[in-house]
Parts: sequence; structure tokens; C-alpha cells
Amino acid sequence: MKTNDDETVETVAQDSTEPQTKKERLTLEQIKQSVSEDDEAPIGTLTLRKILGGDILSAQLVRRQVWLLLLIVVFITVYVAFRYQCQQDMLDIAQLETQLVDSKYKALSSSSNLTERCRESHVIEALRNNKDSVLHQSQQPPYKIFVPEE
Repeated sequence: MKTNDDETVETVAQDSTEPQTKKERLTLEQIKQSVSEDDEAPIGTLTLRKILGGDILSAQLVRRQVWLLLLIVVFITVYVAFRYQCQQDMLDIAQLETQLVDSKYKALSSSSNLTERCRESHVIEALRNNKDSVLHQSQQPPYKIFVPEE
């Protein structure tokens, strides 16, 4: 396949009046090969078909930047993994906070019920209602016993 560059080189070579030596011909052939192999396609020829077909991935620019692209992919993967883990931790924290609030309300209601049942009036009423109990309310006031310190 000949390109415009190859035709120009051949035209220049043919126009010269000097006879070509073998060394010049080899050099000319090497230049032709290096031009056709190493040169990238102009940016204007970049089409949607080439992008979707994956031709852009074989370009020299991408081949030179493979390690950078790999590093970027690794960083993106780590970022997504940490974000997912953070969201899971936040969900766990929210669930534990709701459990804590529920436990506090249960403890408060239990404490309230216990305080209500331990009041003197309720205890006396429970003793009166329970005929089998040997406990009775005292008719005499409590005595204070003073112990002298020695």
C-alpha cells in the first residue's frame, strides 16, 4: 500500500539526476518503512467507527500510557470499594442507633413500671389483697436507736 509520502519520496528520488547508490537505496527503503510503521494516523481521521471498533486502543499514545491507565483503573476500583464499605458501615451505624434508642425507651418504661410498683401505697394495697401473706403494716411508728460513740 503506497501513501502520498511514499509517492513523494519516489518522485524526489526519480527527479534527481545523480545515479543512486546501493546505500542510498537502502536508506530510502528504511525511511519508507519507518514512516509507514511509526507514524500515527492524523487526528482528523479519527472516526466514531474507529473508536467503537477499538482501533483507538492500538494507537501509539495508548500503548505508551498503559501503566498510567492501569494505575487509574486501580485507584478507581479502590475508591469504589472504600465508598461501598463506608456506605455499609453507615447503614450499620444507623441500625445500631435505632436499636439504642429503642433499648433506652424500653429501659425507661421498665424503670417507670418498677418505680410505680414499689411505691408504698401500692405495696400496702398488694399486702391487703393477698390474704396469705404474713406481712402486715406496722401500727407503731419506727424507733430511732442512738448508739453513743466511744
